[in-house]
Amino acid sequence: MTQAYGADLSTGDKARERQPVMDTPKRARFRWRREGMWRRGIVVAVLAVLLALLMSLHSEVPNRIGNLGSLLETFLPWFGLGVLLLLVLALVRRSATASAALLLPALVWINLFGGLIVDKNAEGGDLTVLTHNVNAQNPDPVRTAKAVVADGADIVALEELPETQVPTYVNQLKHAYPYRSVQGTVGLWSKYPISAVKPVDIRLGWTRAMRATVATPNGDLAVYVAHLPSVRVKFNAGFTANQRDNSADALGDAIAGETLPRTILLGDLNGTMNDRALSPITSQMRSAQGAAGDDFGFSWPTDFPMARIDQILVKGITPVSSSVLPATGSDHLPVAARVALAP
Repeated sequence: MTQAYGADLSTGDKARERQPVMDTPKRARFRWRREGMWRRGIVVAVLAVLLALLMSLHSEVPNRIGNLGSLLETFLPWFGLGVLLLLVLALVRRSATASAALLLPALVWINLFGGLIVDKNAEGGDLTVLTHNVNAQNPDPVRTAKAVVADGADIVALEELPETQVPTYVNQLKHAYPYRSVQGTVGLWSKYPISAVKPVDIRLGWTRAMRATVATPNGDLAVYVAHLPSVRVKFNAGFTANQRDNSADALGDAIAGETLPRTILLGDLNGTMNDRALSPITSQMRSAQGAAGDDFGFSWPTDFPMARIDQILVKGITPVSSSVLPATGSDHLPVAARVALAP
């Protein structure tokens, strides 16, 4: 009986060895968490991939319906907030999949805009230029004019000058800037002699752009001042910018025909450097703010700047530094740049 009992015991032990080990509640929770961190957050991961595609392929978004492509490109830098929002969701969900997917839009954004937040300002330069949309409804043009003078630029371009306020700006700036020309609603003030002044036709029916030669100590400089038409967001038509786009084509043609090798464009272009509609201009010139600055250079609106639509573009000139200046009472912020003209 002893042997039989021993045999039965041995057989039972082997049977128990063949039975699967059941998870304890603690072990099951650990395995669910370990595997679930990859399963959770799939929606966030998909959104991250879509955001990366939208930023990297923004030029493929069509403008046929409501100029959606230009609208997207105007506010493209703000898509970085989408990356941060998705990151918060990924952390809340404790999702490794979503966190890994977020590397895609983050890298795309850094590739597009990372260079703008690196300090590229340097010392030196031959002269400082400034552009400012002073706002036709400005309640205190004297304050604005005094602020412009205090900034001490060598060449100043002002846009959106109403005829009734031109004498105020002329009077306030005349001592600091002995040379000036006002054409329509744009004007140029300079510490150096101005010649060959003429309006530039940007297909509006009235003058909102001009061209002049400024005789600097380092040689002649072609200076263009322009205020392209505003874009509009309409309920039934979306983001409409056809008039602005046509004016950009005309201004690009004028700059392409410029004979002086050194050219600078100052003005409110109502578009950013990412906006494809400005390519007739931006394909020929580079941004002083992008080449020499330390931030995005947002200049509009004053209360909460969201876009850089006030531009300083150069050709045959080296930008040294750039900055957005404090508010003057206008709905735009003035922007200034130091440039080198000497070969």
